[in-house]
Amino acid sequence: MANYIFGVDVGGTTVKMGLFDKEGNVLEKWEIPTRTENHGENILPDIAASIKEKMVQKSIVKEDVEGVGIGTPGPVERSGIVHQAVNLGWPEMNMKTELTALLNGMRVEGGNDANVAALGEMWKGGGQGYKNLVAVTLGTGVGGGIIINGEIMTGSTGSGGEIGHIHVEDNETEACNCGNFGCLEEYASATGITRLANRALQASDKDSVLRKSEVSAKAVFDAVKAGDELAIEVAKQFGEYLGKALGVIAAIVNPEIFVIGGGVSKAGEVLFEYIKPAFERTAFHGCKNVVFALATLGNDAGIYGAARLLL
Repeated sequence: MANYIFGVDVGGTTVKMGLFDKEGNVLEKWEIPTRTENHGENILPDIAASIKEKMVQKSIVKEDVEGVGIGTPGPVERSGIVHQAVNLGWPEMNMKTELTALLNGMRVEGGNDANVAALGEMWKGGGQGYKNLVAVTLGTGVGGGIIINGEIMTGSTGSGGEIGHIHVEDNETEACNCGNFGCLEEYASATGITRLANRALQASDKDSVLRKSEVSAKAVFDAVKAGDELAIEVAKQFGEYLGKALGVIAAIVNPEIFVIGGGVSKAGEVLFEYIKPAFERTAFHGCKNVVFALATLGNDAGIYGAARLLL
C-alpha cells in the first residue's frame, strides 16, 4: 500500500516541494530553482529529477508513492492541460502526461496554483472543517480559489476562480496586467493598495505618516493601526472594492467561509474591519452569513493542496 505523496508548487522563481504521508503530515520540504529559459523546457524534467533523488535518499520505491500533485500558474484543465502559463514560458501543454512520462508512469494530478492553495487551506489551514470556501490571495496580484463541496471549481478552461480580474471600477485609466481596466487586482493587491495610497497622497494635503516613508501595503496598514487618517481613508477604499467583489462572489457560489491569505494578510484581522462592512451592505441576504478567516499555511499552502489532489 502506498504511504507517500509528493506535493509540488511551481512558482516563477522557485519550485516548492514537499514529501507527505497519507495523513497530510509534511515529512520534508525543499526548493529547486525554476528555470524558465527556453519556454520553461527544463521545469518538469528538473521536478522529476528532484523527486527521484529524494526517493533514493529516503529509500522510497515507486510502489510506496501514491503519486505527485502539482500546482502551476495559468489556467489548468482537469485533464492536466495548461493554457499558456506565461510566467513559466510554457505554451499550451499537458503537464500531467509529460510529468507522468518523466516519472516512469507515476500518477500525477495537477491544478492552477491558486486553486490548489485553496485546497490546502481547506485541508490543513484556515478553512479546516469547511467544504464550501473561497480563498483570496492578496499578494502582488489578487488570486482566488473556489472550493464547492470539497472540489475545486475549475470551469470549462481552468480559468474559474480568477477573482482578481472581476471588474470593479469604470473610471480607471491605468491598465491591469491582464490588459483590462478597473480589475479588483488594481485596488486590493499589495501593488493596488500602494496605488490607492499614492493617489490619496497626491489628492490631499492632509498630514500622514505615509509622507515620511516608502509607501507600501504594509506601511498603509501599520499607519491604520496607529490611527493615521489618510491611511484609514485608503483602507476604506480597499475594503469597499474587495468587500463588494466578495459580495458578488458570494451570490454566485454561496461559500461558508472566505479565507484571506497572501502578503497583505499579514496585516491581520484589521483587514476585516474594512472588508466586512461593504460585504454586509451589498451581499444578498441569503449569502451574508459567511465566516471571514486568515489563511494559516503561508507559502506552504500550495504543496499541501497539491498533495491533497491525490487523496
